[in-house]
Amino acid sequence: MRVITLEEHITTPMHKDASFDAVRQTWYAARSAHVGHDIERELLDVGSSRLASMDATGISLQVLSLTTPGCQAFAGDQAISMARDANDRMAAAVAAHPDRFRAFAALPTADIRAALTEFETRLDQGFVGAMINGHTSGRFLDDKALWPLLDMAQSRDVPIYVHPGTPHPGLMGSYFKGYEDLARPAWGFAMDASMHFLRMLFGGVFDEFPRLRIILGHMGEGLPFGFERMEDHTPYVVSRRGLKKSPRDCFRENLLITTSGAFSAPAFQCALDIMGEDNILFSVDWPYESNAVGTRFFNALDLRGALREKLAWKNAARVLGLDLADTVHSA
Repeated sequence: MRVITLEEHITTPMHKDASFDAVRQTWYAARSAHVGHDIERELLDVGSSRLASMDATGISLQVLSLTTPGCQAFAGDQAISMARDANDRMAAAVAAHPDRFRAFAALPTADIRAALTEFETRLDQGFVGAMINGHTSGRFLDDKALWPLLDMAQSRDVPIYVHPGTPHPGLMGSYFKGYEDLARPAWGFAMDASMHFLRMLFGGVFDEFPRLRIILGHMGEGLPFGFERMEDHTPYVVSRRGLKKSPRDCFRENLLITTSGAFSAPAFQCALDIMGEDNILFSVDWPYESNAVGTRFFNALDLRGALREKLAWKNAARVLGLDLADTVHSA
């Protein structure tokens, strides 16, 4: 059976030098010991080591993306150069292994004109969407200055993967002050990405762009588990803001989620009940997670054959616009 994974990260020497400080290095070392491989080394590899892990675990195709903080933590020429460098690296990997890799574009969102140019260029090269890592100097995608990127994604029929970044400085200085170790994957990432999506929803993004598709990882960043309560408490918000689409509409029509880094059968069942079988896609979160652990989790789920195929690759192929000839490899 084909298997496509969509939240599988890379870095570049330029990005690593700019973003890997002492705190991050310490975290990477601890996480590497936990997952059983050198995360920094694997982020830099877009060839033999990555492919060997995919082959060993039955992953047919990875969608590559620049790891957090992406280009969102940078501005000016640095952000533009970083995006081009990362996208060139991913384009080369796709060209070298066209049956194994696709890529989400990295975008220098601090400069909207440069981001639009980079997005269009990479879509013309065959990139299958974009990944945006959290806020850009406090601006989220509900900011209308960034809406041209959403317009391009909708018009070109490609998704935007909203990946977490370090929470907004306001959160870091309040909720996470003295508890910075919780501010990244342990909890802060989910707060950042879930609120990012909710800002878009209640900011009218999906009224303006009704065919826009947003992907969230980590089993939806907690949103499926709080959905019923949130919807029960927000009709007045929808009315006050004059929104045409309800939260339920947006969850089913504009949001897709992946299983990346959230290998819990009970959490998966909740997400499936809320999101529906057409809106969930299997992913791992390589190299922050183990391909072996991720695929073992997926293979152990009690899924009928047709549903397993949807989650393993058919939903991804549909969302990414992949021709079946693009995904013929069976690892």
